[in-house]
Amino acid sequence: MEKLWEFKYLLILIILSYFFLMFGNGILSLTNPDEVFYAQTAREMVKHNSWMTPHLFGQPQFEKPILTYWLLRLAFIIFGITSFSARFFPALFAMIGVVAVYFFGLLWFKDEKKAFLSGLILMSGGLYIGLARTLFTDLIFSIFILFSLLSFFWGYSARDKKTAGLLLFFIFSALAVLTKGPLGFLIPIFTVCVFLFIKADIKFLFCKSLVWGFLIFLAISLPWYMLMATKFGRSFTYEFFYNDHIRRVLEAEHSGNDTWYFYPVSIIGCMFPWSLFVAGSLMYLPKYLRRKENPFLIFLASWIVAVFIIFQFAHSKLTSYIFPLFPALALFTAHFITEKMEAKKRIILFISLFNIFILILILSGLIFGLIRYQGLIIQYMQSGFPVFFLIAGFFALIILIIKLILQKKLLRAVCSFALVMPVILIIVPLIKNGIEQYLSSKLASGYLLKNYDVKNTIICSKPYVRGVRYYTQKEVACTSIPGLPFFSPHPIPFLNKDELVQDFLRKQSTTYCVLKKSSIEDIQRLTEGNDFKCTLLKVIGNEYLIKIEHLSKAQK
Repeated sequence: MEKLWEFKYLLILIILSYFFLMFGNGILSLTNPDEVFYAQTAREMVKHNSWMTPHLFGQPQFEKPILTYWLLRLAFIIFGITSFSARFFPALFAMIGVVAVYFFGLLWFKDEKKAFLSGLILMSGGLYIGLARTLFTDLIFSIFILFSLLSFFWGYSARDKKTAGLLLFFIFSALAVLTKGPLGFLIPIFTVCVFLFIKADIKFLFCKSLVWGFLIFLAISLPWYMLMATKFGRSFTYEFFYNDHIRRVLEAEHSGNDTWYFYPVSIIGCMFPWSLFVAGSLMYLPKYLRRKENPFLIFLASWIVAVFIIFQFAHSKLTSYIFPLFPALALFTAHFITEKMEAKKRIILFISLFNIFILILILSGLIFGLIRYQGLIIQYMQSGFPVFFLIAGFFALIILIIKLILQKKLLRAVCSFALVMPVILIIVPLIKNGIEQYLSSKLASGYLLKNYDVKNTIICSKPYVRGVRYYTQKEVACTSIPGLPFFSPHPIPFLNKDELVQDFLRKQSTTYCVLKKSSIEDIQRLTEGNDFKCTLLKVIGNEYLIKIEHLSKAQK
């Protein structure tokens, strides 16, 4: 027991990370449009008895490589096809990432408390929790990147471990490539090159281990790509390499995100409740890049800068794209906090007080909302109690942090900011019924299947296509008048003109639709006076369930 207690910080992190990142992951159903995309792909791979070729809508799809789907299939075998099983491996990798950051910090900071704070900052950051509790490739991908760079720096700092470090660097990079593509190699190698350039030590790479490591990298990463290219030819190479990689650099999939400030704001905002501490630490980043005495800090700064540069100039921008820099950011921020505390500088106290002010603003907003919009809160959340829990939780947390600051226990006060996220997460089960209908197509799909004999293709608005397919296992078509096709091709009917919609409706005696509110007018306009009967069945969240009967076919 005494030996276990020697690892108390690690044990605390493991226990906390389970509750922060995995506990309750199955409460909400899989959400639109991405979670159902990955889960449906794995499900169709089972249906086609395929471990190598991803399928969606009955056809091969190449938007992402194979490793995530292998993990999904494995989770489905172990736990069955559930929302918890679909999210199991992202959560598990997130927990592993926290432990890795702890050891990363412990080995090179030589300070248990600093290493503990690094892991705590990482696992309680808003985006980290969000990606751990949802089914995306980004978290698994980023943890492979983390292990790749950890391996390199291990080999760099302990020269007798150079061969092992470089070989592991290439192995984990190869796994990252199998998770999300060529970026799995570009990010680690660019980070390493930036670091070695700053250190004027590029010759470190010129060794036999580099050659062997690269050969191992090719042996792990290439076979699946070669198999797909051989089997599917241009349909694979064009979709995967051009459409999903090169085109995203040249074109903005989400035009509103294509601004110079999107990633700087995302980095700060997505580390909430550590945003102010992160902003403070990044102010010192140029300083650490200029210093030569601490290789570890230079490495972390190179890591952050390299990832930012790679994604900043691409036109397609999503917050999750820069997620690979977050482990480095957590370590960098923990060093900043503890260094300033040890130097007895008041900047950490000022940031803590400002953070308390932000919590007070949140608390005030909740109280105002409860008073001003009590009716709406009860209507949409189906209970007034969740808001009271939030108010009580934030109030208790503010009191705790102020008490610790007055007792001059500033490090404990800083660590207490991590409790902001559990205060929010504990509300999710209480408001499940109120929010799930806006996030997932499960309720709408279940209502259709339970109350109607759905035999034909279901017409859906773009955001609901994947979810309706996943939850009904029926054929689907997409309507968007006028509208652009999916950024990645979907082998389903795409109805973006009046005549296409009308021709499609004439082929079926009864058509059920799951539509956005904005699509209702188009459907009503196209069916009115055209031998169709259009009936609104139910509204569930943002999804309007419509039944369209082709009267001539029905009479026959």
